[in-house]
Amino acid sequence: MHRPATAEAEVAAALAAERPGLVPRYRAALPGARAAVLTRLWRGLGHEPLPWITRREESGDGLTLRLADGRRLHGPVPDAYATDAYVGAVHLDGVAYERPERLMTDLAVPHAAGFATELGHSVASLALSRAGQEGLSHGRPARGWEWEQRVVDGHPYHPCCRSRPGFSVAEQLAYAPEHRPVVELQLLAVPAEGCLVTGGWPQWLRDGERLLLPVHPWQAEHVLKRTGRATLAAHPLMALRTLALPGGPHVKTALSARLTSSVRDISVGSVRMAASLSEFGERLAAHTDGLLHITRTLGAATAHSPDLAAQLREAPEVYAGPGEEVVPVAALPGPHSAAWLADFARLALSVGLRLLELGAALEAHGQNLLVVLGPAGEPRRLVYRDLADIRVSPARLARHGIVVPGDLAGRIVTDDVTTLRRKLFGSLVAGALAATAGNGPALRGALAAAVRDLPRTPDLVALCQEPLPVKALTLMRLTPDVPGDQWALLPAPLA
Repeated sequence: MHRPATAEAEVAAALAAERPGLVPRYRAALPGARAAVLTRLWRGLGHEPLPWITRREESGDGLTLRLADGRRLHGPVPDAYATDAYVGAVHLDGVAYERPERLMTDLAVPHAAGFATELGHSVASLALSRAGQEGLSHGRPARGWEWEQRVVDGHPYHPCCRSRPGFSVAEQLAYAPEHRPVVELQLLAVPAEGCLVTGGWPQWLRDGERLLLPVHPWQAEHVLKRTGRATLAAHPLMALRTLALPGGPHVKTALSARLTSSVRDISVGSVRMAASLSEFGERLAAHTDGLLHITRTLGAATAHSPDLAAQLREAPEVYAGPGEEVVPVAALPGPHSAAWLADFARLALSVGLRLLELGAALEAHGQNLLVVLGPAGEPRRLVYRDLADIRVSPARLARHGIVVPGDLAGRIVTDDVTTLRRKLFGSLVAGALAATAGNGPALRGALAAAVRDLPRTPDLVALCQEPLPVKALTLMRLTPDVPGDQWALLPAPLA
């Protein structure tokens, strides 16, 4: 029976036509990419509350998952915080699987087929990303966007770390940051009277009575079906839809494509709140004794559509002093000593827990959180960007005499303690700190050294003693009809 072409074969064929010189490197990168995605998938299977897994049994030779239909799935004991690809194969009823998409297809659980397709694309795109790294200089980047383009493998724990549905091979090469392109943003002229603007809109993005909205070329072609009359050269950052203007601000564009888990856009509500959130963030940062900077939103505009909107944001490098550099946590060059990890954990937790006590939970994962490094590489301060998905607690803020801006609304506002702690702990501890440490023992050591010096608040006690919440990334892809985030609980790292 004829098998349909795999994502790996489709990318190879497209690459042969688009950039044939990359084909040998792409093929050589495929085994490592399969192991990297399989490792992320096995982490989800080993830890998340998947309804068709009835029991998990650890033994000397690994972990066995007992499935509801009687089958057994066996593999290594998963380290929930490991970032290396340590899973080369898992066994389903004795049959070895090296390709994550084939494993998911043969598991045949609800929604497995669609998820298997995403896993196949994740492997192929990851191999493509790795293939494009040959010849890259390994010296320290001179500009902020160059740091961001060093992040090749995407999300450290998501099985769909490099799945980009809707992007052809040519479009990945033209727009993805790890391929280091210059992207020509389209400037679409929109009548100002038909737009919502907050925080001001610069004169250089105006044309008489019209606003010039920067639009990602993928969005212009596939969603808006129109092109601008001018362009703006920019460097894509690791978020792909956010780009750095040379010597200027960052531009967050609307890009209605699925990136990792969600279709990201710029809602009208987020534009409406942009200026207030930015000012609120500055007031929060003032409570951290100079250890945190929050990049300001310089302007936001929308043509009353999530598909046609943009935000201008300060470049994080403006917060670097003499001899310092600002590096996204996801791009931090390793390996790191135990002492360095402890210093970084102490800095990150002191800031994150201080704001949580005040009433603001940051989504401080490795993309949103940046660290200011001193001349010797020591962590000095933090920079946080993109406040759109933080959570704020009016009750906690009121206890500290801080007023919530009146136009903050929706899911961003909550007094639920579980929601607040999930937001911070899941992103900062199980995300940024765990991925920087690279494995469970290193994370445990860094946390143990850091928490001794922190105020013993109820939030710190919960972090030390209660299970650690993490987004159930595999469960979320296998339950596409369930809106919002779903969660798993990992054993407390310090228990």
